Parts: sequence; structure tokens; C-alpha cells
Amino acid sequence: MRISTLSIQQQSIRTMLEQQSALVKTQQQISSGERLTKPSDDPVAAQRMLELDAALQRTEQYQTNANLVRVRLNLEENALDSADDVVQRARELVVQASNSTQDVITQRNIANEIRKLSDSLMAIANTQNGEGEYLFAGYQSGTQPFARTAGNVAYFGDQGERRLQVSDSLHLADGHSGSEVFQMIETGNGTFSVEPRGTNNGSGLMLAGGVTDLTSYDGGEYTIEFISSTEFEVRDNTGVVLQTGSYVDGETISFSGLQVSITGTPEPADEFIVRPSSYQDMFATLDAIATALQGGASNDAARAQLRSDLNAGMENLDRVLERLMQVRIDVGNRLSTLDTQERANDEMSLQLESTLSDIRDLDFAEAITRLNLQMTGLQAAQQTYSRVQGLSLFNYL
Repeated sequence: MRISTLSIQQQSIRTMLEQQSALVKTQQQISSGERLTKPSDDPVAAQRMLELDAALQRTEQYQTNANLVRVRLNLEENALDSADDVVQRARELVVQASNSTQDVITQRNIANEIRKLSDSLMAIANTQNGEGEYLFAGYQSGTQPFARTAGNVAYFGDQGERRLQVSDSLHLADGHSGSEVFQMIETGNGTFSVEPRGTNNGSGLMLAGGVTDLTSYDGGEYTIEFISSTEFEVRDNTGVVLQTGSYVDGETISFSGLQVSITGTPEPADEFIVRPSSYQDMFATLDAIATALQGGASNDAARAQLRSDLNAGMENLDRVLERLMQVRIDVGNRLSTLDTQERANDEMSLQLESTLSDIRDLDFAEAITRLNLQMTGLQAAQQTYSRVQGLSLFNYL
């Protein structure tokens, strides 16, 4: 087979161009530090890199969301701590006001302080974050949630809880609605509450005991009426007499799965009401205590009514403190979940970056060795070409 001089020349040029192309590619890899300079270098690896980049961006967004949730939860936790301090102070004042040595003036001074505490509590309920959003307004974060209207405190937020995604499978709420925290609080002992009839003339005082058999309690309202100074009867809300008994100061009275006790000296026709717990907001609890103290007490019946109001206020404040504790525990649980998830996200980011580096990043030692070999090959191809292009049969004639 004969090979023409032109074919030899073309083959030599093609070899040099291929060597130059390979050398340029290696130089680009070394300068960029990446193994793939374009998708066509390795389509499968390029597709995998796109998937890893997308997963890494999602994880980074999850971490951003987690940080936003943490900031709001920390602000809420601080607000709840402040609210707890306010309510604890109110409870101390109620204990102080219940002391028989207090006169009308000191009771009214305590009432004024409790009203100021109510205002402080409202300021806490209207707490804003750095962006001006209200923490306890639900989805209505641009609207002030609590305001006094017609002597009462109204809620202008909603029941929403904004949830942010902090992992592929976890959405975490960044707060609680103001209604859940400050309003939906059960009165009394959480099952029922007690109060004297406003027309009572004696000094009797009813204390709520508890539930002995929840299955026997039908959730109805009951009345304990004294038919004499030593005898009473218990009626349901239809007027049916459930039982009668002899009154002993401080002795437990049990009926329909409930226990109560009465102290003092009731008079005939005095009545005490046992009704199911209802919902009452924190502000109404504080305002009711202040109103009771503001009125004063000039006789035994009025003093018994005041003690009853203060006892009811104390029970309601205990329910308020329980609610604040429940919400604080929930916030703590969310922060704990957030800690765990952020660590998991960090580990996922490291794993994704490591896998992406294995696919994308260049092995510099291998690349430099390959570059030296390619340069040697190119030099050899160039020298060969210069030798071959000088060959001709006419040189030997």
C-alpha cells in the first residue's frame, strides 16, 4: 500500500491539533479547578451536579427558614416570660389584698396597680418584631391584635399559625395566635367554677374542690341553697333537688362527681352557684379583680363577696399561669426540634458539598501530570512533523 506525502502531512497536522485541544482542555481545568468545563464532557455527571446543586440550595433555604422561625420563637419566649412576671405580680397582690388587715384605701391602691399590670400585659400581647410584625396576631401580622373597646379587650387577629418549611418533610410554626395565648383560658379549676349569689346576706364563702368522678359530672349548673342556717339542698339547673344535708363549716359537700366546701356563716336563702368552666381572657381576669377591690366592703356580706371574688380571681390567675407555662413548653419543644433539624440540615449540606466536590472538583496532581505528558506529546508531534515534511523522492535522484 502506498501512502502519499499529502496523507502523511494531513495525519501529522491532525495529531498536533488533537494534542493541542487536549492540552487546552487540561489548562482550562487547572485554571478553573473543575473537572467538567462543559456538560458534554460528562453528561451523566453534569446531570448529577444539577441535582446536587438544587438539593444544596433547598437545604440552604431550609436553614434560612429555620433561622427566621428561631428569631420569632425567641421573641415569643421573651414575651411569655414577661407576661409570666406580670401575672405572678398580680397574684402576689391578690394574696396581699386577701389579708384581713387591708383597709379600703390599700385595697384601692392594689386595684390601681393591678389595672396598670393589665395595661402592661396588653403591651406584651401587642409585641412586635424588628420588621414591625405583631407576634400574636396570627396571619394578621400587620394588625395590632389587642385593643380596649367599650371597656373590654377585643382581639383583632386570627387563629392562624404561620408555618415555614425547615426540611423536606417538616413545617414548623413560628408562633402562637394571641387568642390561644391570652384569651382561651378556662375559669375556675378548669372543670367548674363557684360563686355566691349576689343577693346573699350571710358571710358564707364557697371553695371549689375538684372532680372525684368525671363520668358522673354532666357539665351542668348546680345551686346550693341554704333552707336554714344549718341545712342546705343541692338542685340541678331544672330545680330538681339532688340531695339535702346539714351544714358544717368547712366540710366537703359531694354531688354528681364534684366536691366543694363552704365556710363562714350563711343565712337562710343564701345560694351558691356551681357552673361549668368557661373561657375568659387574661385581661378580664385582672379587670374583675381590680373592680372587686375598687368597690370595697362595708359589711359581712360584702366582705364575703369580696373574698369570693378574690378567691375566684386567684383560681383564674392560676389557670393563666398554667396556660403561659403550656405555651412556653410548646415554644421550648419547637426550639428543641429546630436545633435537631438545623444540625441535620448542616450534616446534609456537608454531605451534598462533599458529593458535589467528588464529581466537580479537579484532582490537581493528576491534571498537572497529564498536562506534562500532553506537552511532551505535543512537542514530539511537532518535531515529527518537521522531520516528515522534509521527505521527498527527488532528494535521492
